[in-house]
Amino acid sequence: MEPIKVIIADDSDFVRDGMKIILDVDDDFDVIGVAGNGKEAVELARQNKCDVVLMDIQMPVMDGIEATKIFAEEGLGKVMILTTFDDDKLVDQAVKNGAKGYFIKNHKPEDLKQMIKSIHQGAKVMDEQVFDKFVDAGIRPNNNFDKEKYTQREIEIIEAVASGLSNKEIAEKLFISEGTVKNYISNILLKEGLSHRTQLAVYYLTGNK
Repeated sequence: MEPIKVIIADDSDFVRDGMKIILDVDDDFDVIGVAGNGKEAVELARQNKCDVVLMDIQMPVMDGIEATKIFAEEGLGKVMILTTFDDDKLVDQAVKNGAKGYFIKNHKPEDLKQMIKSIHQGAKVMDEQVFDKFVDAGIRPNNNFDKEKYTQREIEIIEAVASGLSNKEIAEKLFISEGTVKNYISNILLKEGLSHRTQLAVYYLTGNK
C-alpha cells in the first residue's frame, strides 16, 4: 500500500518539526513538505500531489480557514485542522469551508496517525471535546440538513445521536429496543452514504458530509 502523502502547515517550527518526525518514522506516511502559512501550503499542494494536509488555523499571510476553502475548491487534498483552538465559530467555519477533520493539539502520536488514516479513507473526524462543545452549545441542525426525507421517528433517532446518547440510552428514551435503534441508525447511515454515527452527528449539526 502506498504511504499517505502529507503536508504539514503550521507557523511554529517546533510543531512542524515535531509532527514531521512523528510521521517520518512510520512507513504508512510520507511527509512531502511543510509550510509556515496557508499560502505556502496551497502553493506546495499545487506542485505536489497531497492526500491529507494538517492545517493550523492562526497563521500569517493566509490563515488555515481561508486555505482550507482553496484546498476544497481545487481538490488539493483533504484538510485536517490541527490546532489549539476549539472555538465553535472556528469549527463551524472550517467545516463549512471543507475541512474533513478537526483535531486539538493535545493527543498522542498514535491518535494523530489514526485520524489521518480515517480522513484518508473518506471518514470525517472531529475531536471529542470539540464535538461536545457543539452539543453543549445547543446548536440546532444546519440548514443544509434535509429533515423532509426522514420520518418523525428517524429525526428523533438522529437528534439523540447528535446529543451524544448511546444506543442503550436512545432505546430507553424512546421506549424501543436497542436492536430497533441499531436498525434505524444503519438505515439512516445507508440513506446518507455515511459509515459511522459520528459522521451522522456532524452532518446534522453542520450540514456537511
